[in-house]
Amino acid sequence: MPGRIVSEDLARVRELTRIEDVVGGYMTLRRNGADLTGLCPFHDEKTPSFHVSPGPGLFYCFGCGVGGDVIQFVQRIDNLSFMEAVQSLADRVGVTLRFETPTRQTGDSVSPGLRQRILAANQAAAEFYGKQLLSPEGVVARQMLDERGFDRAIAEQFGVGYAPKHGQALRDHLRSKGFSGDELVKANLIRQSGEADVFRGRVVWPIRDSTTTVLGFGARRLYDDDKIKGKYINTAETIVYKKSRVLYGLDLARGPIGRLGQAVVMEGYTDVMAAHLSGIDTAVASCGTAFGEEHARLLQRLIGLPEQGRVVFTFDGDAAGQNAALKVFDLNDRFAVPTYVAVAPDGLDPCDLRLQRGEVAVRDLVSNPQPLYEFVMRHKMSGFDLDRADSRVDAVRAAAEVVAKVQDAQKRSAFIEEIAGLVGMDVGRARQIISATNKRRPKPPQPSQPSRPKVDVHPIEEAPTSGDVPLPRESPSEAVAAQQMPYPSAREASLAAERGLCQLMLQYPTYFTTDWCGVDPADLRHPAYQAICQAVIDTPFEYEGWAQKVQDATPNPVVRRLETELLVAPLLREPDEAYVSAYAARVRLGRLTAQLEVLRSRLQRQNPITDAETQVPLFERVVQLEAVKARLTREAFGVAG
Repeated sequence: MPGRIVSEDLARVRELTRIEDVVGGYMTLRRNGADLTGLCPFHDEKTPSFHVSPGPGLFYCFGCGVGGDVIQFVQRIDNLSFMEAVQSLADRVGVTLRFETPTRQTGDSVSPGLRQRILAANQAAAEFYGKQLLSPEGVVARQMLDERGFDRAIAEQFGVGYAPKHGQALRDHLRSKGFSGDELVKANLIRQSGEADVFRGRVVWPIRDSTTTVLGFGARRLYDDDKIKGKYINTAETIVYKKSRVLYGLDLARGPIGRLGQAVVMEGYTDVMAAHLSGIDTAVASCGTAFGEEHARLLQRLIGLPEQGRVVFTFDGDAAGQNAALKVFDLNDRFAVPTYVAVAPDGLDPCDLRLQRGEVAVRDLVSNPQPLYEFVMRHKMSGFDLDRADSRVDAVRAAAEVVAKVQDAQKRSAFIEEIAGLVGMDVGRARQIISATNKRRPKPPQPSQPSRPKVDVHPIEEAPTSGDVPLPRESPSEAVAAQQMPYPSAREASLAAERGLCQLMLQYPTYFTTDWCGVDPADLRHPAYQAICQAVIDTPFEYEGWAQKVQDATPNPVVRRLETELLVAPLLREPDEAYVSAYAARVRLGRLTAQLEVLRSRLQRQNPITDAETQVPLFERVVQLEAVKARLTREAFGVAG
């Protein structure tokens, strides 16, 4: 098993990797001064609190307290070990990693490099399937695509391929490329027995992430004698493919989604293709599973918070489509932008709509959607005879369930008004019926939710500075230290000067004099700020990677998290030497004033006759410190002289 990554290689990966490019591949970031901001991918929010600071190469969420460097971001977002994350970034920037003496086996179930091997196998499989589409046997697949209006150029654009009926064609091809049977099984490209390909005699679509990396495949049935009866099948979940976290077409739609603030969610691969060819380049689809919570979070991150934004869902007009709309409505609060439903009047899906009525019809479908809540409410109230008073009451009662799922009080009130208008009832009466109905409704059991980190107390998981495979938890000593170390609140006014000073020490060290403007860790009162000051003073300054070295030299996870926050947090103004000196003076004044109070009290208690030998030097010391205090006061408040 490989050991620790050579420190020079690790530093090289950090140096060449631009954190804004990596994070921007997973979410939409918008410029905010020197930083970039977006919706946090690690907790639900509708107001951006996630900051990326390209200068020090760090990210930090002021909402949940998660932060770190680019390696830690990749670890968290892709659920990777430290070594896998470094290897992924090294591949991205073209660095070949070297390893030191092998370390002991850690018990990690995923061997180092397996993720990269699976991704490489997926890419090779996608290329193989693409070539097979042009083979004589692939004519059946080509005919199917042609019948749906997709020619060769379109197939190549979307990477569509064909899996041969011969059950070992892909296996033999990839084995000749050096992939082992175990790797191919874990990629779900061949079956557990190792004797047969997973996809046989089917049209195949590669499922890529937003960076065009192939994570898995979807395949459509072509032959009547196909032993797998499902019309569509997908790659089973692997260490790289999680169907609840991927969307087909995202590699093509990510940029337009962020730019336009719009996403169009469809139900199938050919629908996405038809949409893109019709000019709707924000179209995506879930893969082998219903649109769920993780999908909603993914889209919201990419959309961000534009002034004009929306998510449009296209559903079939049948009962299945209506049920799908109801499930999506449960996720409505996950979006900070309005949600809509687009259903063709005759129930055609977008692919068939393009074939029968042209690309303009697809664009019109998406351009004129119906609000999701209205679609759901109309569905709930359909079938009631609204000419009868009792039936109107029943219709409102049926819609009450929809209202109960809306968390926002103002939206609930607006929905009730909408319901009243749809049935022709007084708003007050509709509100009364809905309130009474929902009070009688038994509350469903709440699923247990993982506790979210609190901003002021939760230490981030810290990546090791070496290449140990697992993402380490805190050691018992670190855990004790974390419990004993309080996390200072950014809103605590009495610590504002200490916070500002530590920000300046971390972000603008070159503006300080060689002795850090005379600041001593003991000048600060909060232990976390004291620890940062000590780490800064103890770390020899270098222009390259100095902030990272300070963090590497900080053993306490709470302090490391605070360092990350301060490295990313914006300052009140653009600093200069005078600004830095003022902050240092303010912090030093606190301790000096306390010392003077003690000395004055001691001086007052002394007898000028009996304590003459100690009183004179004590008095001289007070005079000296008063002079220092006067100088620091002038520096602290910008008074010349």
